[in-house]
Amino acid sequence: MTVYAFWNNKGGTGKTSLAFQSLCAYANNNPSSKVLALDLCPQANLSELLLGGMISGSKNLLERQGRVPRCSVGGYFQVRLPSPYSPPKFESTDFLTSPHAYNSAIPVNVDLLCGDPLLELQANAINTLANNQIPGTNTWIAVIDWLKDFLDPIISNYDIVFIDANPSFSIYTQIALSTANCLILPVMADDSSRRAIQNAFSLIYGLKLPSEIYATYAFATKLEQAHRLLPRVHTIAKNRITQYMGSASGYAAVLLSIEKDVADLLAQHPTLFNFAKSEEGLVDIRDFQTTGVVAFARGCPFYSMETGRLLVGGRRVRVHDAYKKHCVDAVNQLVARL
Repeated sequence: MTVYAFWNNKGGTGKTSLAFQSLCAYANNNPSSKVLALDLCPQANLSELLLGGMISGSKNLLERQGRVPRCSVGGYFQVRLPSPYSPPKFESTDFLTSPHAYNSAIPVNVDLLCGDPLLELQANAINTLANNQIPGTNTWIAVIDWLKDFLDPIISNYDIVFIDANPSFSIYTQIALSTANCLILPVMADDSSRRAIQNAFSLIYGLKLPSEIYATYAFATKLEQAHRLLPRVHTIAKNRITQYMGSASGYAAVLLSIEKDVADLLAQHPTLFNFAKSEEGLVDIRDFQTTGVVAFARGCPFYSMETGRLLVGGRRVRVHDAYKKHCVDAVNQLVARL
């Protein structure tokens, strides 16, 4: 089974919006497949989108977090804190949510492990547990496997998994990325996105570290020592590109630089990628503009969204048919690669 993680250590690249639209489109295009969404971000924006968007998503998320057991990744991690190195008795399904029960726009074949701000509170404790020294126990791997332990009992129920990961490279992000086998890396046409690609390859794959000292403690080193596979780069999504394309072509030059960087990395480290040529792994995503704002306010996938004058937050805004079609086509282009 394929597990896709949407991640970039730079914020604001659109990973959550792309994860939301992609998993909904995939589920809609493949109604016989079961889709699982894992929200490993303390901001829990993916969960809010799936549970109703700006209008009701926060309220519904709080309702799920108020259940016993707490129906979220934070609730599951809370169960793991007293038993970090061997899974206690638990039912993964107790922590899952059916978004369709709260938001009829979401396909019925999607399940969700909600995000939770508790992750930030839990991070220090999880870090401490991961770095304990216990003879005969690889404590870091035992903790990194928490999400794997969660998935193992239910993995046969699902055909594909989507993970939305936090921009930071915190311990819960490492748990998310170690569980994935494919990485979708959104970037934008700015120089910080170019640096973010380089940072991502340093953080995940241990490339171009400033000193050999860091290699001993690197994420890749510790996974490889435990004979675990690293996620492979599956797609690099050049996101929101049209907002940068004006008469000045400086941003176009940045995009070309990003493409060159990817081509160079691919030539030097081909085993880190799921594609053989850079053009096979790059996809252009047009800026979603007003259509995106409305879709995310309503928690609505593009393919099912109304057009015309719509009420959002007490204001009427217009969604044009042509703009909606651009959004649907962009998401379908990405989903076709999955």
